[in-house]
Amino acid sequence: MGKGVKAAVIGGVFAVMVGGAGYGAYNIVNALDGDGGGTGGVAARKSGPPGEDEVKETTAAFFAAWEQGEPATAASYTDNDAAAERLLTAFGDDAHITDVKITPAAARGTTVPYRVRAKVSYGGKSAPLDYRSELRVVRGLTTGRALVDWQPSVVHPGLERDDTLVTEESASPPIRAVGRDGSELTKGKYPSLGPILDGLREKYGEKAGGTPGVELVVRHAGDSAADTPLLTLAKGKAGELRTTISPRAQAAAEKAVKRFPQSSVVAVKPSTGEVLAVANHRTDGFNAAFEGEVAPGSTMKIITAAMLIDNGVTSMNGPAPCPDTAVWQSQTFKNLTGMRPDENATLADSFLRSCNTAFIKLIDEKPLTDASLSQEAERRFGLGRDDWKTGVRSFDGSVPAAGGPDRAAGAIGQGQVQMSPLNMASVTATAITGTFRQPYLVPPELDGRRLARAEGLRAGTAAQLKQMMRLTATRGTAMAAMRGLGGDIGAKTGSAEVDGNAKSDSWFTGFRDDVAAAAMTEQGGRGGDAAGPIVAAVLRTGG
Repeated sequence: MGKGVKAAVIGGVFAVMVGGAGYGAYNIVNALDGDGGGTGGVAARKSGPPGEDEVKETTAAFFAAWEQGEPATAASYTDNDAAAERLLTAFGDDAHITDVKITPAAARGTTVPYRVRAKVSYGGKSAPLDYRSELRVVRGLTTGRALVDWQPSVVHPGLERDDTLVTEESASPPIRAVGRDGSELTKGKYPSLGPILDGLREKYGEKAGGTPGVELVVRHAGDSAADTPLLTLAKGKAGELRTTISPRAQAAAEKAVKRFPQSSVVAVKPSTGEVLAVANHRTDGFNAAFEGEVAPGSTMKIITAAMLIDNGVTSMNGPAPCPDTAVWQSQTFKNLTGMRPDENATLADSFLRSCNTAFIKLIDEKPLTDASLSQEAERRFGLGRDDWKTGVRSFDGSVPAAGGPDRAAGAIGQGQVQMSPLNMASVTATAITGTFRQPYLVPPELDGRRLARAEGLRAGTAAQLKQMMRLTATRGTAMAAMRGLGGDIGAKTGSAEVDGNAKSDSWFTGFRDDVAAAAMTEQGGRGGDAAGPIVAAVLRTGG
């Protein structure tokens, strides 16, 4: 659907109904006393939560006005009449929804569940609409009236702030997305692919050879967000779109992220850059796996270790002492609780134990500068240049040149460094092959995209990184999560502290043969606690 179609802001009350007749016969004029919604005598200003009778009267009046197509009257029974009137007007004018019947269920205190039945008609096509939602009745702060608490979800559970409802011919034909084995990828089978499939449809619907249909959709705020279809009035012809997704790996990823709230994971094929799986388990529906911009914690030490080796500061078997603390420009950095110091540690020793102080002590060595880590990330790992073309929206990582305490913090994945699981899966793929291959979800041949390029790593550096990751998986902090996996395996753990959070974000990246994966769980604790089991579950499938 075209973004330019007139659509009102959804801030409103969309109902839900259970069956039978609605509230059309209710006498709205006499529904309430007081200022606003109804007329009649002015009652004494009330306080406290609305009572049972007030809840019933307010919702009855609101539902009746809505059913009768009186948006201004219905809006007067809410605590945001301007937003409510805009939405309820658009409900009929832009979404073309008529014959509304609303049936409430028994109230739970001041919360009223309900069912909405209606008809959507457009261009000679029509279809029934049937869904459930709920609203809450609150006490008006200035009037003391019982009012509907205006939220987008009152209108429809799929609506968020500033969303709109529109019915029209779709701008993007439907697609039949298929995985690398030719099997269909659907929202029903792979729920967390929903936003990604919507984005693929919007970008590639026409290129895939389909023809548009007529739909009722949620149009999200911002030009970059794809519409979310709610109801199809006339089916279009779906075009087939081949993706790089491995259904087996995707199924494992979907299952794994459900174990931990606010989790995301990505798996890629290091030899090609193909994305094998992408899954999110989040309350906000955000594709954090591809678009997240958060500190990656000690998984960043893969890039930092590469910088140290490439600049001749040390090597895998060279010195990297691990003291209790390290001071950088008046800021003191510490290791995780319980880590014993080791002044004779090598880089491999400090890497597999994830010793913060070892890496911070080394970043002061010549010829390193404030820009060295940023240069390593951009030149060798293809990060931070805003040129990835994965086929859908994605973040390319950010490792800005930084001085002061942020130079030290960046070396251990804090400070100004930001990554997504996609970025860290790519970092692992580059580390173990020595070659940067930009991850992609849709083959570039489909639309002539030019994938990003980078120098990649020297063979000796890649060999050392891969061996240190192997040691971390078999003897270090990743050992518990990777236990039981066969083949050539390696990993790196990470935990990232976020201001205001009680627990750190859990990060983990690893490889098994020709599959690399990375996961992040917000406030999941240490890397092996939450993100580790997610990555291991995906690696276990073998891609």
